[in-house]
Amino acid sequence: MKKLYIILFFSFYGGLFAQEKLLTKEEAIQSALENNFGIKIAKNDIKVAENNKSILNSGYLPTLTGNSGVNYNKLNSNTEYPGQFLDSGEARPDLEINDAESNSFNASLNLNYTLFDGLGRYYSYKQLKEQYQLSALQARETIESTVVQMFSVYFQVARLTENKNVLKNALEISNDRIKRAEYAFEYGQNTKLDILNAQVDATNDSISLLNAKQQLTNAKRDLNVVLSRSLNENFQVDTIVSFISPLLLDSYIAKVNENNVSLLRNEKNLKINEYDIKVNQSGYLPTVGLSGSYGWNLNNSAPSSFLPGQIIPGTSRDSYNLAVGASLTWNLFDGGGTTVRVRNSKIAYQNQELLKEQITLEVNRDVENARAIYSNLLNIYQIQEQNVLTNENNFNRSKEQFQLGRISSIEFRQAQINLLNANTNKNLAKYDAKLAELQLLQLTGQLLNVEY
Repeated sequence: MKKLYIILFFSFYGGLFAQEKLLTKEEAIQSALENNFGIKIAKNDIKVAENNKSILNSGYLPTLTGNSGVNYNKLNSNTEYPGQFLDSGEARPDLEINDAESNSFNASLNLNYTLFDGLGRYYSYKQLKEQYQLSALQARETIESTVVQMFSVYFQVARLTENKNVLKNALEISNDRIKRAEYAFEYGQNTKLDILNAQVDATNDSISLLNAKQQLTNAKRDLNVVLSRSLNENFQVDTIVSFISPLLLDSYIAKVNENNVSLLRNEKNLKINEYDIKVNQSGYLPTVGLSGSYGWNLNNSAPSSFLPGQIIPGTSRDSYNLAVGASLTWNLFDGGGTTVRVRNSKIAYQNQELLKEQITLEVNRDVENARAIYSNLLNIYQIQEQNVLTNENNFNRSKEQFQLGRISSIEFRQAQINLLNANTNKNLAKYDAKLAELQLLQLTGQLLNVEY
């Protein structure tokens, strides 16, 4: 009954895995580029930089403002004339005005345009263009890092997939060994101890297989997170790995100073600092501007009193005005602020040059280290491949000897374990070498230009 359960278990899950969709490396990259949250944020940063470098943010366009206003007054007044008399000898009565309303309306358009500002906006505009290109490089850096991260998880899934198959094969061998031990016991060729040893080994292989499956499931969830997909989406991955030819890799390394993203970002920062110097130097030059305005005013005045006791009726006045002007502003001395800004921007440029030398040295070091690591891991992978062949040969011979009764079950089990370890070590070496190659390609700036 226990054997039947094991057979049904693996038949069910084997059929389930057979129906899983294959997620190729190209599809994984495409999914990461489209869905990864970090890449989406980087792309939005590029859009912001693109908006900043537009003509609308350059300072080259004039400004046009509209103004309008309304004023309303309501007046009640009482004018007294103490000590004054009419011709008839009667006291002059008070002059009272109630609900005297007055209002005014105005509207105007004002146009201002800077003809010359010491070339400050010219270099600021160039700075914004460089900032856009810098944002594009920063986005590229994010994409490259995400691709490497994605492949590290993708290869983890591939390695665990192959390990699962190795462990599944080991369990099948152990189950076959149980059958042979039971048959041999029935015919009196061995003892019950051989059956128990075989069952213990099969149990250990079952546990190892279950752990490998759990690790594989977790790794798939990790990959789904990187790809921003449903956590429980199931799939298979491509376990075939190919390596770039050494000659092509050497050609990439020879051009690292032209393509490495860190060095390219430093070049953009240098250019931005150079323009910053010129922007601050524009403070030494005058500013020339034009201005124009067109306005309309309407005033409605209220009735008012006028000696001797007369009321002047309200009036209405409508007027239009057009004005055009030019101005020149030259800050001959601003307390030294412009001089300080120019000096500081020059120091910042010098620091950026020093940083360039430092980054160049570090990048070349990282490339040499990455190349050495990649070469070493590739050699290890090739050795592990040969080691698998050796252990396969040893296992097949041990299996023959075990079936003939010339070696013990312990010796056969050791040969089986050696083959299992050789296969898992080969799988680890293969994907470690490929990941090291991708990290080297990232340093050379060619990660997004090759086939995987």
